[in-house]
Amino acid sequence: MRLMQSVVLVAAGLACAAAALAADRELNVYNWSDYIGETTISDFEAETGIKVRYDVFDSNDILETKLLAGQSGYDVVVPSGNFLARQIQAGAFQALDKSKLQNFDNLSPEIMADVAQAWDPDNSHGIVYMWGTTGIGYNVEKIAERMPDAPVDSLRMLFDPEIVSRFADCGIHVLDAADEVFPAALAYIGEKPDSKDPDVLRKAEPVLMAMRPHIAKFHSSEYINALANGDICLAFGWSGDVFQASDRAVEADNGVEVSYTIPEEGALMWMDMMAIPVDAPNPEAAHLFIDYIMRPKVIAEATNYVYYANANPSSDSMIEPEIREDPAIYPTPEVMQKLYINTPYGRSEQRLINRIWTRVKTGQ
Repeated sequence: MRLMQSVVLVAAGLACAAAALAADRELNVYNWSDYIGETTISDFEAETGIKVRYDVFDSNDILETKLLAGQSGYDVVVPSGNFLARQIQAGAFQALDKSKLQNFDNLSPEIMADVAQAWDPDNSHGIVYMWGTTGIGYNVEKIAERMPDAPVDSLRMLFDPEIVSRFADCGIHVLDAADEVFPAALAYIGEKPDSKDPDVLRKAEPVLMAMRPHIAKFHSSEYINALANGDICLAFGWSGDVFQASDRAVEADNGVEVSYTIPEEGALMWMDMMAIPVDAPNPEAAHLFIDYIMRPKVIAEATNYVYYANANPSSDSMIEPEIREDPAIYPTPEVMQKLYINTPYGRSEQRLINRIWTRVKTGQ
């Protein structure tokens, strides 16, 4: 009987060891949609022998819900900076072991200093994956047909009812991201975009409600293909997404020309951060993957594919010139002065934002 029990225990132990060994060779990544180099995952798998399960999301809120519920099963996730700050406060992430990140020094000291000041003190929980701006994507021909002198470099395209109404018939999409759209509405009316004053935040509501009747959809990823296919003519979205739409239209040779502008009133400069959940099943592989991403060649190939700027100056010489020299992707110093970042709302301000955003999306 004891022999049988011993055999069972040994077998169980071997099974656990086998399961642990298998887990060591698996990595679970949760990233934004359309946001990785064409061969990044397969190259990492080939080099390390680690199998990657790669899932995508298109909303910080979706990611946050999974993280705060716990046991998400992910080893690497990619929240935007302001959400990273909130999630650090909630204890959702483990501190990075920088001794395992040999390529950390490749990151821009200036950008990482901004991250430390705004969201992640001492850069202890995240590294910058990509960064960009939130602005105006549009179908050049359809906009010109309806308004030859359209102010495509201004937030008036979105928030001036007399202007935005002229494009409603050809389709307008807006990000389903209150933390992106509220600052833009405040910038449009001359208020501080990152204001946390409830009275100032409420000033955004009439601006957004005046825009609302002309918006076909609030969504954070569908506008890419919709722009590329000519299904819509105007979008308020992320810079790289619009460039991807432009590239897809060119590849399809469908006669659609898509362009992107940074609004003259200013634009949000966001940064997406790679971080490791506190309950990550495989933090060792997570560090390995993050360090891999920080290699200049790897991140340059990703930038060349997704049209987003990265925070690794060592990669500059490997980025396609038409991307690195495009001021809509890597803005000039003058334009950089007009960019702003957002920091987390407090609980009461977030509740206010959520209530207003629900009214805006439902039109009620």
